[in-house]
Amino acid sequence: MEDSMWVGYYWDEFSSLPPIIPEGPIAIFGLGGGTAARLLLHLWPQRELIGFEIDELLIEKARKYLGLSELEGENEHGGGLKIHIGDAFSDANDPDGGFAGIVVDLFSNAEVLPELHEVETWLKLRKRLKPGGRIMINFVEKRKLHGDQNKHNILRAMSKAFPGEVNWRKIDRINNKMAFTGPLPDLQKWSQALPERLQKGTLEWKAFD
Repeated sequence: MEDSMWVGYYWDEFSSLPPIIPEGPIAIFGLGGGTAARLLLHLWPQRELIGFEIDELLIEKARKYLGLSELEGENEHGGGLKIHIGDAFSDANDPDGGFAGIVVDLFSNAEVLPELHEVETWLKLRKRLKPGGRIMINFVEKRKLHGDQNKHNILRAMSKAFPGEVNWRKIDRINNKMAFTGPLPDLQKWSQALPERLQKGTLEWKAFD
């Protein structure tokens, strides 16, 4: 059963976030069927997750067929999942004091939402963090036929909102990358705080400049 929690792709990597953020709720922007939430709660059952998903039908199907409802409510460790149907960019349902972490997995038609290319979006997201909180995102850079207009666009936007505090790594040989905000942690200590499956990848993070 435990092996089935692992996907072997970027959703697993989101579960490396808890050791480097303070106590408090973690938001998942783009909850989908709950893939990231399931492993996060398996590894860190005391964490409160708040999932945002704009597609209500997707949530209904995930509850019915993917066991999403099993994650909802408070578990025996005090953690669990709450779900908000609606726009993740709205702060109407944010907890008092802000989020300890925000996981961003926002795509439409296999493309990253255009808002994530805008500095203003990242400035607003920064205000939704509690002190010491971090944002972790998975994204894909579109290839251009001529030039590299899109290369590192999202990283550049993030770095303007979080000067000197953006870190990144490649996830595959194509275009998938991940990034997170805040000072680069001691990678060895961070790696040692994680399950073995996440340790090697954690050592690959580097500061963006």
